[in-house]
Amino acid sequence: MVQSLNKLMKTVYLSLLVLLTLFYSVSAQNNTKISLGINVMLGARYDDTRMCVASPAGVKGGPIADVMFNTRLHFNDTWSVGFKLPIMRPILFATAFDMLQFEPEFIVEYTHQISDDIGLVVGPGLGISFHYGPDYKTEQDDSDPHKFAAAGPFISALIGMKFQSSAGSSRIIGLRPFYAPLFSDDYRSGTVLGAALEGHFDFFKQP
Repeated sequence: MVQSLNKLMKTVYLSLLVLLTLFYSVSAQNNTKISLGINVMLGARYDDTRMCVASPAGVKGGPIADVMFNTRLHFNDTWSVGFKLPIMRPILFATAFDMLQFEPEFIVEYTHQISDDIGLVVGPGLGISFHYGPDYKTEQDDSDPHKFAAAGPFISALIGMKFQSSAGSSRIIGLRPFYAPLFSDDYRSGTVLGAALEGHFDFFKQP
């Protein structure tokens, strides 16, 4: 199973390179600007379906954390669209726990400028939540847990503050509540509901 999950991750990362190429193409044709960055998120969730490796068996949910690669297209100083690719959680879960929790997401952001270098950022996100692994009732030391696949839409929203540097790069600090109904052929339908503090940090922005 670990090999198949690692193969999936490689396929996703290759798909990201294709997506970035398309982003650059759109950017060149429409005079938009592209930026690359890292998102760090930390929060908590209610989850009546999936095992949480940081919670005891029987607990519905627990803490959630991830590091994500982020690419954005900036149409102007007000509107942007982007794509968030989770990195830490899918790789950690695949290699250490033989599980998959993977939630890539497209985002739209509207920025209301408060001053020259500070803005209020709001916007929705829509992605897909994938799961393969045990349910929340499974003990951590279970040598042969029952695993199942589940998936569903991942819906979120961001409210935060953007801080612009003199070099043109930005930092966004905000709160992102999220909701994901999960569906499975081998398990009942489930619900994921939570919120996370999110920090976005540019490391490249097209001049």
